[in-house]
Amino acid sequence: MANINTGDILETIKMIESENLDIRTITMGISLLDCCDSDINKACDRVYEKIVRKAEKLVYTGEQIEREYGIPIINKRVAVTPISMILAASGGDPVLYAKTLERAVNTIGVNFLGGYSALVQKGFAAGDEALIRSIPEALDVTDHVCSSVNIGSTKTGINMDAVKLMGEIVKQSAEVTAYKDCIGPAKLVVFCNAPEDNPFMAGAFHGAGEPDCVINVGVSGPGVVRAALSKIPGANITEIAETVKKTAFKITRVGQLVANEASRRLDVPFGIVDLSLAPTPEVGDSVAHILEEMGLSMCGSAGTTACLALLNDAVKKGGVMASSSVGGLSGAFIPVSEDAGMIDAARCGCLKIEKLEAMTAVCSVGLDMIVIPGDTTPAVISAIIADEAAIGMVNSKTTAVRVIPAIGKSVGEELNFGGLLGSGPVMSVNKADPTVFINRGGRIPAPLQSLKN
Repeated sequence: MANINTGDILETIKMIESENLDIRTITMGISLLDCCDSDINKACDRVYEKIVRKAEKLVYTGEQIEREYGIPIINKRVAVTPISMILAASGGDPVLYAKTLERAVNTIGVNFLGGYSALVQKGFAAGDEALIRSIPEALDVTDHVCSSVNIGSTKTGINMDAVKLMGEIVKQSAEVTAYKDCIGPAKLVVFCNAPEDNPFMAGAFHGAGEPDCVINVGVSGPGVVRAALSKIPGANITEIAETVKKTAFKITRVGQLVANEASRRLDVPFGIVDLSLAPTPEVGDSVAHILEEMGLSMCGSAGTTACLALLNDAVKKGGVMASSSVGGLSGAFIPVSEDAGMIDAARCGCLKIEKLEAMTAVCSVGLDMIVIPGDTTPAVISAIIADEAAIGMVNSKTTAVRVIPAIGKSVGEELNFGGLLGSGPVMSVNKADPTVFINRGGRIPAPLQSLKN
């Protein structure tokens, strides 16, 4: 019989009780490729039936694991095959699929469903453009459906026609949901190098190379990392990196445990653990506060990018030893409206979009949950997307843009989404007009490092 280390057990209990350790999400990926039909109504019926059949016990199982192990599991989610692929076979109004997905969510009781998506990094296939143009309406008429579009990759370059279109779609989505705090674009992510196994919203979808059904788990735990660093106030940078690495290992082991249990109980293959530090608006659960614990006076000051690079690398090194299969985005997230420390830094002007862009070069995602003035033009939004995609393309990493134009609001005002999405101040953007560049269209060629064959 293995020796039980009571110290480790007590440490884990403390992490959960006072340091905000939780499992951010159990996400079930479901393939809808076998739901294709030339009749859109039949296809929708098949989509609904399959999601409900595969995920009917997901919420119950998650809650059961929570009770038995005492580990909070914040969200239970579903990711599906990009709907543009199903639309290619059926044609018709894409919004019918969005309404079907919402109906399935209401039946099975999950928090979010991702996959109202299109992959257009090299061009538009059948169904892609129609789905993209329907995104504003789809996000307006649903509450739990999330959308993503991949507009570039290291292998293909950046589809600038898609970049232009997505600037317009983000703005339209904000306008049609202005009556409910512009929630539309908060459920929409524009990717470069989108991963096919990401369990986090709003960018989750079930890739074409994935199994028919799979369980992916996303961990969290910024509060645990901060607490660990607070115990070594005089440490040098090497010691800080080592502490983060060891802490990430412990956090990820909890994620691996939950993933294995969920996989066994649902009789669904285990996919990946996404070893991310995903913050929440709760006090004590902030990535920004980790950076400040390292010695910064405030997130956004000089030194922020270096601290974030250290944090991201140490999380990956610790986490990869704790799980048999790591994937998704994996690293530190910097969603402004979801992070109490970043909200404070943005409010006082210390954290600006230009600094956030630099930070995205060394962490997991990109410009995430950033509220921008309501009068920002589609061309400026497109240019922000292009800049972020270029960082991802050249550095062979995932980058993403989730910006929310706050219709009717200007810099200094606030937008409040509530819940996990939090609230955030409207941040200033450079309003110099990039229209000529954006209107050129075409494709930014793939960089030299794409030629790895």
